[in-house]
Amino acid sequence: MSLINLRIQPGASIFEQLVTASIKALVTGEFKEGQSFPSVRRLAADFKIHPNTAQKVIQHLIRERLLEVRPGIGTMVAKLRTDAANTKELLGFEAERFVQEAIRLGAGLPEVIRAVEELWPENAPVEEGMTHDCRR
Repeated sequence: MSLINLRIQPGASIFEQLVTASIKALVTGEFKEGQSFPSVRRLAADFKIHPNTAQKVIQHLIRERLLEVRPGIGTMVAKLRTDAANTKELLGFEAERFVQEAIRLGAGLPEVIRAVEELWPENAPVEEGMTHDCRR
């Protein structure tokens, strides 16, 4: 069973969808630092995709410094940069996709904000002393 949760959606390339699903799995802790990442063959088999697509996904994640190649060992999960620039970069990547999809569906900004506000409580972890709306 794969730690990458991918539900293929029409309208976006499988490459983009698998990159996004992989990034989510990496940044949410499904994969731990130093853990082996699935091989090209494993990704291709798990998601029934062409090995070239799987290779492109892995190369993309290596370029983004989410994975690293260790000679003689394989492709491993890199130490996740938790600095503000990395967080902004990852959030911007996901937000851009979300906004593009919302526009494609004809949703306006009020609908998008409402959707995020409705989904936030059921998805966001609550840190000690914080509510889901992030007020202390």
